[in-house]
Amino acid sequence: MSWHSADDPVPGDHFSCDAIQTLIVPRSRDLGSFAVRRALPSTECRMVGPFIFFDQMGPSEFLLGTGMDVRPHPHIGLSTVTYLFDGEIMHRDSLGTELPIRPGELNWMTAGRGITHSERTAPTLRQTGSKLFGIQSWVALSSEDEETVPAFEHYDAPSLPVLTGEGKTVRLIAGEAFGARSPVRTSSPMVYADVALEAGAVLPLDPTYDERAVYTVSGAIEIAGDGFGPGQLLVFRPGDRISVRATEAARFMVLGGEPMDGPRHLWWNFVSSRPERIAQAKEDWRQGRFDTVPDDAEFIPLPEDPPPVRYP
Repeated sequence: MSWHSADDPVPGDHFSCDAIQTLIVPRSRDLGSFAVRRALPSTECRMVGPFIFFDQMGPSEFLLGTGMDVRPHPHIGLSTVTYLFDGEIMHRDSLGTELPIRPGELNWMTAGRGITHSERTAPTLRQTGSKLFGIQSWVALSSEDEETVPAFEHYDAPSLPVLTGEGKTVRLIAGEAFGARSPVRTSSPMVYADVALEAGAVLPLDPTYDERAVYTVSGAIEIAGDGFGPGQLLVFRPGDRISVRATEAARFMVLGGEPMDGPRHLWWNFVSSRPERIAQAKEDWRQGRFDTVPDDAEFIPLPEDPPPVRYP
């Protein structure tokens, strides 16, 4: 997904749990055909492990003849990570990939030195109406991988480990956690999981990674006596073992990893450890030097001046 302007998330209410370092409440922004809630980046928290961008898409329902239309746009220095709860998106990129993603599946596109892609609703779905609900995140690449060859990998739902028992269902999207390892290749140590808890079930989160967070999708959870509803990012302090209890049936994402190997700069859809590399990417897109998506002449023009952001 391309960067769209969105209101900055706001800090949440005061909470008593010392394990929670920051509570972020993303604001909803209507993009016309669907709404997004951007949890990262925010003024309160710029990154969680390698996660530098985290958007909730929807839930939205498209009318007949309409759908998602994110025109071709560029990326460098990151991997886009697309995961759906409902609906379908057609991914196309400058490598020649053309593939739909559906709930429980994963699209992992590594931009490296540069890639162009689009995300749209397929024509057949526009004829019947469709839905969209999911998470689009970006993970920054390690310094040694920033200029790697661009790549796209799709993982079917059965290929991602699913752990069940005691009222818990955990799909490990990426990384290593809960005694399991995802087959997804990552640039740095991290964890990303989709968790569903029945009412009363508890999920322990060990301090395996220094930077960890939970993003609540639906239902209600409790941590050390504090309650949280949907659409909140809870960033934890390093070193504490956390227990997340569902006070009603709940779904949330677990994300985190080790701190990056140096500062990262973010400008529009570009991430790099070097500001001069972002300047080069801007000029490359302006001059049409990125590879294009086959048979798609549309593109998103370079913005006039989105503010550059440096993390941390």
